Amino acid sequence: MNISSSIRKLTYIFVILFIGLSGGLVYWQVVKADNVTATIHNPRRCSAENSPVRGRIFDRNGVLLAESVPANVCGGFIRHYTDPSLAALIGYYVPGAFIPGIEGQYNDVLTGNSGRTALDNEVNKTLHKSPVGNDIYLTIDERIQKIAVQEFNDYHPETDPFYQQAYSRDVDGQPLALPTNKGSVVVSDPHTGEILAMVSAPGYDPNTMVQTLSKSDYSYYDRMNKDPDHPLYVRPLKELYSPGSTFKTMTLMAALDSGATTLDQPWDKKGAMGPLYYDGRQIIGDNLAFGEFTFRFPITTEYAYANSDNIVFAQLGVRTGMDKWLEYAKRLYIDQQIPFDLPTVKSSVLNADGKPLSTLQLASNAFGQGVVNMSPLQMSLIDNTVANNGVLMRPMLVSKITDKDKNPLQTIDPQQLNTVVSKDTAYQVRQAMAAVAVCGGGWHLGQNYGYQSDIVGKTGTGEVGGGLAAHGWMITQAPFTLHSTDQMPAVTIVGMRENGGEGAYTIGPAIWKIYNDIFAKGYVKANMPAPLTSEPYCANTNLWQPR
Repeated sequence: MNISSSIRKLTYIFVILFIGLSGGLVYWQVVKADNVTATIHNPRRCSAENSPVRGRIFDRNGVLLAESVPANVCGGFIRHYTDPSLAALIGYYVPGAFIPGIEGQYNDVLTGNSGRTALDNEVNKTLHKSPVGNDIYLTIDERIQKIAVQEFNDYHPETDPFYQQAYSRDVDGQPLALPTNKGSVVVSDPHTGEILAMVSAPGYDPNTMVQTLSKSDYSYYDRMNKDPDHPLYVRPLKELYSPGSTFKTMTLMAALDSGATTLDQPWDKKGAMGPLYYDGRQIIGDNLAFGEFTFRFPITTEYAYANSDNIVFAQLGVRTGMDKWLEYAKRLYIDQQIPFDLPTVKSSVLNADGKPLSTLQLASNAFGQGVVNMSPLQMSLIDNTVANNGVLMRPMLVSKITDKDKNPLQTIDPQQLNTVVSKDTAYQVRQAMAAVAVCGGGWHLGQNYGYQSDIVGKTGTGEVGGGLAAHGWMITQAPFTLHSTDQMPAVTIVGMRENGGEGAYTIGPAIWKIYNDIFAKGYVKANMPAPLTSEPYCANTNLWQPR
């Protein structure tokens, strides 16, 4: 018997067994680890070592917005949110449930399953340590967010003295602002595209959502889902509305930039008041209050914009031409998917069935009715383009991603999407927006809430039919100066209230207060020009007509 040969054979057997055992361990602990963890027959699938310590979410200044805290639930952690008003943006996280918002869109980042952190977490799994996620920093300024929420919610048209004034009622004595708790606010830096605050109202409490769903209790979710006010809707990003006269801003941009009009172009009485017909249908809504505020003609394009004359703007849309008008809409990403950090819905100026627009539809679209459907985010892009001298920036919500030790993994820089109109055109549109805020539909706002922020904007009343009140809109920017085309507004605010009535009255007060707070507290630094007040500016520019 050869002993050496036997020992060698035994050694081979042990080596083969060792390789097999090692391979089995690698297979079950690495290759099939996730399957083993997930199976319902695994008694340790809910242990902390098998669940990630999810990354945190911060605002632009490092204020904590979301974190995982210890809890007696599967995995040992539960998500906690410091500002429930951001639920529409941040969403909520519960294992096994649908994950909306940033929590869902950046799930791989927050769980550490992407980038170089993913390799570290594979090692952590093998060593039975909890995987660690990465942190996300948003462009949101929590200070501005709180102001926007507070001012949007501080709305009491039945009792507030502003709404009891004669100018807050129509000719029949009916209030121009109606009670509603539904709507949106979008606050932006137009030069970078950064979203500074976003309100979707009414909202829901993400902490209650997490606490109940973690226990397989669907009562709160079901209640929110069935609520007729739809608190689960992401209104600024995923709901479409008739924009009313705020959309005249797009038409004014296109008409000025293409040479179809000038701000001082004269319009005689018929040109300004009609009657005007397209495809056998009459265009109505001169909104000039002839004999009350308007006493003589001609008026100018600027005057028509300040007083929201549908007749003039229907003609401007047709004069600009179908192809050219649609080209400017395309430059603004209308009827396209907006590149953004969260899912959005496409705004549109086209027929849903694909049929070409008729002349009547183009004319109606031009003043914001017709087949126009806009999201608040889309209206913010229009507003931002005007404020940024004609250049459209990609809207931003995520600014950077870091590991748990704050080492940067990715920084997202501002990105230019399009040059929509010239610098001169953008300035002229800002000048026309000043005419609205100081002399036109919004002049009572400065009178009541102060001119210190030099806010300019455009009002809108989006008719919806069916016996429902109109949506009240304003697109605004500040500060504005007439003395320099180079000084651009530092902040834009788009606000709307669903079925709230006239924009200047239903959402204007909240917007004016938000601006005043932002600038007074120094949350946005800006050179504040000398105030542009109604007297004597409106009389000197013929934007007010004496009897």
